[in-house]
Amino acid sequence: QNWMRGMSYCLHSESYLDTGPIYVRENGKLHMVNQGAGGIQNGTPKTRPFRLFSRGFSVELCMNREDDRARRQRTDHFIFTYTKEGNLRYSAKSLFSLVLGYISDNVDHIDSLIGFPEQIAEKLFSAAEARQKFTEPVTGLRALQKFTEAYGSLVLCSLCLRNRYLVISEKLEEIKSFRELTCLDLSCCKLGDEHELLEHLTKEALSSVKRLLLKDNSLSDAGLRRMTAPVRVLKKGLENLLVLDLSCNPKITDVGIGYLLSFKKLNCLDISGTGLKDVNAVIKRIQMQLGLVHSKVPLKEFDHSNCKTEGWAEQTVLQWEQAVMEAIKPQDDLRSRTAALRFYGKTRRIEEVVKRKLVNTETKASGNLQFYKEKVQNCHLPLKKEVAGSHELRNSKKRALAEQEKERTSKQKHLCLTVEDWDLLNTY
Repeated sequence: QNWMRGMSYCLHSESYLDTGPIYVRENGKLHMVNQGAGGIQNGTPKTRPFRLFSRGFSVELCMNREDDRARRQRTDHFIFTYTKEGNLRYSAKSLFSLVLGYISDNVDHIDSLIGFPEQIAEKLFSAAEARQKFTEPVTGLRALQKFTEAYGSLVLCSLCLRNRYLVISEKLEEIKSFRELTCLDLSCCKLGDEHELLEHLTKEALSSVKRLLLKDNSLSDAGLRRMTAPVRVLKKGLENLLVLDLSCNPKITDVGIGYLLSFKKLNCLDISGTGLKDVNAVIKRIQMQLGLVHSKVPLKEFDHSNCKTEGWAEQTVLQWEQAVMEAIKPQDDLRSRTAALRFYGKTRRIEEVVKRKLVNTETKASGNLQFYKEKVQNCHLPLKKEVAGSHELRNSKKRALAEQEKERTSKQKHLCLTVEDWDLLNTY
């Protein structure tokens, strides 16, 4: 009896917990304890529904539990400010801000933005850019393509990659996704004739380029032939080009200059520092067929001050450059430690390949070879009085030379396409 009283006392003391029926074996028989009366019921126990959890058990549903940001306390739904008295005040963000933040976090899952309002798309791009979504290797490219397909030049209308050859090599596919660019500066990048980006210049997506700067890029006549093939053969590609800089490319000869004559809309041309053999003949040829005049003074179109990165993705390009610089920092630190060890004589001095810096190549004896079209206003700096005074004399000579050139070229019209041009045409 004392044992049963103790059992009953324990059951009453834990009445808050429903632990189910309690069975006791006595004299070979199983008895169920009656919790209400404190006694024992004989016979076989009645079946009761089995409860896996207690009545007070609850389940909380959490999304993205594997994400560390979801584990933190959600405070990004509020704006925290301080009053004049120094008290903390918080107010809830607008529904637009919350939705904008959610979409920017998942911007790579957007199917299309065509037809979406530009004002809201710009805010969405800025929000994704602040979260550095466009710097991610795969998802960043996919998200950037959705914006460039829908908004074109609004995302980026001018791109300056001067001396940024590392950014080009790391973010080539992202750079190729930009559409409707009007200005592209690739100066001092040592791309060469076979680079994929130069081939991309001939695509329809960059037919809007009006200003192209290719200074010091190790280009030759073969690169110019490939770059001008769509214009010469298909009347497509860089047909809207107005300003072209090919200076400091010593492998370009008189043959390569002949390919440039297909750019009929050119207003300014710079071929200083190229490997021309007959400079006077090239000057006359450009003057007759393109109507460009040799400038005696440097033109402001080629001082690279007007070419800047402009558009929604301006900060994105800066983020790419910062990521590239951070990636090469460990190599620089290792190089400095190696130099310190050599200074103290702890390692054997060996010869290394010196890192070549990109510098502007000096122009050759040909001097300044910049050309401009006189009818275009504000394309060149003010010229000297004697140059402006001889304007009418040059026009008369130009007409006479133009007539001679027409007679000469009319006979060779049917031979304008060579076998190499046909082979190049078949690649497009």
